[in-house]
Amino acid sequence: MNATTLAQRAYAPTAAPTRSARSIEYDVIARITYRLKAAIEQGRLPPLLEALHENRKLWRTLAIDVADDENLLPDDLRARIFYLAEFTSHHTGEVIRKKVSAVPLLEVNTAILRGLKQERALS
Repeated sequence: MNATTLAQRAYAPTAAPTRSARSIEYDVIARITYRLKAAIEQGRLPPLLEALHENRKLWRTLAIDVADDENLLPDDLRARIFYLAEFTSHHTGEVIRKKVSAVPLLEVNTAILRGLKQERALS
């Protein structure tokens, strides 16, 4: 090995580029939303229940995050996210009891994805 090869290896990236927290958040929500949409379209209960569970876990995690005093989001946004988490939890229960459609849950996630995508484009 010569000095040039050693220098190239030393300064070459050792890992994939670092992704932002927003980018990771977008990808997670997009994956869950895709699964929820596919389950709704299939109309089969087992995949829908799995997707609903995963979506409920996502929103529970978001609620816990925005309830943390050290969360840096503006209070108004934190309150709206917490409200959406509460709505998602309640509505999911209603979907499981076959009282309502799961489509509003899909619409909430899609709206969040639009907001995150817009935010990514601005930064």
